[in-house]
Amino acid sequence: MTRDELDIIMGQLLDESLEFELAEFCRVCQANEDFVAALVAEGVIEPRGVERTHWRFTGRSVRRTQVAVRLHHDLDVNLPGVALALDLLEEIERLRR
Repeated sequence: MTRDELDIIMGQLLDESLEFELAEFCRVCQANEDFVAALVAEGVIEPRGVERTHWRFTGRSVRRTQVAVRLHHDLDVNLPGVALALDLLEEIERLRR
């Protein structure tokens, strides 16, 4: 996927009907599959589909995962802390609206 294609996809993420399979989701979010699986296990993101090979992710999951990646890698926040931080950030956003 080229940078231009990624920019187009990122521009389309406001459309929650857009879905990604696991490998493409990992590329868009710049995360590996094990990290994504850990986010699913922690309840940070919820894929559609039961088995890992059938998971599909929405634009909301992309946004949450991108923030989770930054929190985890840049600030060394553990996964329970990532989950809490994301929930609090979303609550702040909701209150501002």
